[in-house]
Amino acid sequence: MDSRFLRRHRIAVQIQTKQIWYASHSPAWAVAEVANQAAFEGYQLVIGDDEAIDQQLLLSSQEATAADVIGSAQLGEGLALLLQDGLGLSDGDELDDDAPVIRMINAILNEAASRRASDIHLEPYELGSVVRFRVDGLLRDVAHPPRALHAALISRIKVMAQLDIAEKRLPQDGRMTVKSPAGLIDLRISTLPTGFGERAVLRLLAKGKGPLSLKEVGMSPETLQRFRGLVNRPFGILLVTGPTGSGKTTTLYAALSELDAKTRNIMTVEDPIEYDMPGIAQTQVHPKIGLSFAQSLRSILRQDPDVILIGEIRDLETAQIAIQASLTGHLVLATLHTNDSSSAVSRLLDMGVEPFLLSSSLVGVLAQRLVRRRCPECMPKALMGCDNCSQSGYKGRVGIFELLHVDDTIRLAIKQRADASEIRQIAMSMHGFLPLQDDGLRLVSSGVTTEQEIARVTASGHEELV
Repeated sequence: MDSRFLRRHRIAVQIQTKQIWYASHSPAWAVAEVANQAAFEGYQLVIGDDEAIDQQLLLSSQEATAADVIGSAQLGEGLALLLQDGLGLSDGDELDDDAPVIRMINAILNEAASRRASDIHLEPYELGSVVRFRVDGLLRDVAHPPRALHAALISRIKVMAQLDIAEKRLPQDGRMTVKSPAGLIDLRISTLPTGFGERAVLRLLAKGKGPLSLKEVGMSPETLQRFRGLVNRPFGILLVTGPTGSGKTTTLYAALSELDAKTRNIMTVEDPIEYDMPGIAQTQVHPKIGLSFAQSLRSILRQDPDVILIGEIRDLETAQIAIQASLTGHLVLATLHTNDSSSAVSRLLDMGVEPFLLSSSLVGVLAQRLVRRRCPECMPKALMGCDNCSQSGYKGRVGIFELLHVDDTIRLAIKQRADASEIRQIAMSMHGFLPLQDDGLRLVSSGVTTEQEIARVTASGHEELV
């Protein structure tokens, strides 16, 4: 972009007054592009007639070249200048291949991928909006675009995800795949109407990235050996519990990767399918057309399965079918939202599962959290933060685990409807049971994480702070 571009589109950049002048007939996309690429924040957009623009162009040529103030936009710095009230982007401008909104969406996605973000939040508020990334489990503000830009960004995301851009009163969900410098990324999109406009959350998942092995998820050697023993049982139900974002599905995929899909019929029911696994039949639920977890499970049981993975047990019907399947010679792996291993028993009983059925089918419960790793650049230098970790002192995450092995004593307690605290007391007396907090201490002693991080994810029972 040079002075010829600015003159052709009747745009003048004034450094001293920090103003961008444009004419009423200047292309909206061109004005937005200049605003987007202004190297400094705080520029004011001013509309003027041709005479005023000519005067400003003359002043700008005497003041400095356009190259002095126009450069590559930096996320969090150039966002506030992309669009302002009065630019008047039409739907056609917004969706054109050269439109600045498309380039801004691409910039956001590329930046999120480079920062290893798991989620992107676009949130509208009364006086503006905010773009936030979830990195290593924590949300961080990265930009504060004006309200005029927010609606354009949401519309573009809807188009990319093939959602209804005209429907702004109802929540919508969609999926899409985009290409970034880091490779292909699968995106799950959720929009929600709020008092100040629609907000969107985009979940990022690297496409083509295979599941971890059980060795890579971070279990201690003792827990790994015991968990592997449960995964290789011929039948029974094995649960993985924890809050949203604690890595439950990753652990289950790692467990499946240990099994021989050539000699066993392995089938899954998921919402959504997060990894493509060769040799495994994976089914995506579609509640809107009646294909729920329960309905999918009924159909799967007629497909002669050996191992069934259930993305989440959400209701009594799904729980009952899963337990019946485990009692009839199938190994069932499933996730459940509870804070610790003993609470999983109480949760299923509260759903309405009969104690004698649960005690006969449940073989184990693995509870887990994700804790942030200390930054490898900061740690040797005893620094509190650096550019490598965005000044947080942490980079990447690793799991901590507690494994409840259901033996005869636990089975008897389940039959007697023992509550979570009673079951936990029994588990504490068992050989090999290690609570989440104690398992985390092994990572503290080895310098992988800190006591504060272990306390953060275990004390509140939730691994993510917003």
